[in-house]
Amino acid sequence: MTADPHRAYSVALHADWSVQAAKRWMTIATRRDRVWSVAAPEPVGAVASLLERLRGLAAPPGGAIAFGIDCPLGLPRAYVERHPGPADDFRGFLASLAADPGYPEASFLQVCAGLNEVDATRPFYPARGVRGMSRAAHAAALGLASAADLSRRCDRATATRPAGAPVFWTLGANQSGKAAISAWRELVLPELCARPDRLRLWPFDGTLAACVATGGDPAGVVTLAETYPAEALDQLGLRLACAGHPSPGMRGSKRRQDDRAALGGALLASLDRVGAAAEPRLRDMALSGFGSDPAGEDRFDSVAGLLCVLSVLGGFRRDHVPDDAWVRRWEGWVLGQGPGDTGSANAGSLEAASL
Repeated sequence: MTADPHRAYSVALHADWSVQAAKRWMTIATRRDRVWSVAAPEPVGAVASLLERLRGLAAPPGGAIAFGIDCPLGLPRAYVERHPGPADDFRGFLASLAADPGYPEASFLQVCAGLNEVDATRPFYPARGVRGMSRAAHAAALGLASAADLSRRCDRATATRPAGAPVFWTLGANQSGKAAISAWRELVLPELCARPDRLRLWPFDGTLAACVATGGDPAGVVTLAETYPAEALDQLGLRLACAGHPSPGMRGSKRRQDDRAALGGALLASLDRVGAAAEPRLRDMALSGFGSDPAGEDRFDSVAGLLCVLSVLGGFRRDHVPDDAWVRRWEGWVLGQGPGDTGSANAGSLEAASL
């Protein structure tokens, strides 16, 4: 029997991150022997104690934690090329932020109100929507050639989804820029200050297996990876349909409880296929659409994201990272995203993103 390269991981989770604490939900799976047991989604709670709580779940007998989170982990190549600094990679860049005397209010993490404030040291923009603003103007303020330069390779459009929002852009439905600021400031930087040897950043520190294969005892090591629920559903061939609509091809919405409930059985079947058993409360929650309150979509997303993490840990999805030094050192990648999953930058959708 082939040895499991991910056997050091005894906890896996996905946190549906948000700038609003009330909208942060996570779904956690714990492994004993070869079986994953998946609990019902729960609030993330106090971020300051989150990693220690997860480490508590991993012991006894001890193990590493695979932590998926839906926020950007990386910087766009064009920005790094235009504004090189002392760091050699993204992890080193974050370490420099953590060492800033002004942390946690480092200027880099302050959102600019106007383009006149945007520069290499303050790239996040805008603080609020103003008619006429555009990503092209944002890129120009950073000295970049076009709006496409704001995006990383993994943000590009694919055959099944539009281009993702750029790291530094702080408007829009998913507010990826604000999510990045929140996660970096509240979760990543404090751990880099307190326990840098216990935190790994995928893919900058290697594959999921490599992240726990070096550096001594893997117990308590947290490997943080960028994961997206919508990407996970696509990877698994799952699609939300409009429940009760006479046209079976009508696309559903994760914001509708009935649509989530209609996909509940398929979600549970997908868990079974990746070697995970849903606890009774999760099974009931999935089949009922994760609740009627606004947090239902966040609970749903946290389960979808966990499926991605478990798919890679179980070998059902490749732990693929392009053989590109910029991706591996600076830009990062999306867990589970395959080699053919990105095309050229979707300049049309980027340039059209103006108010």
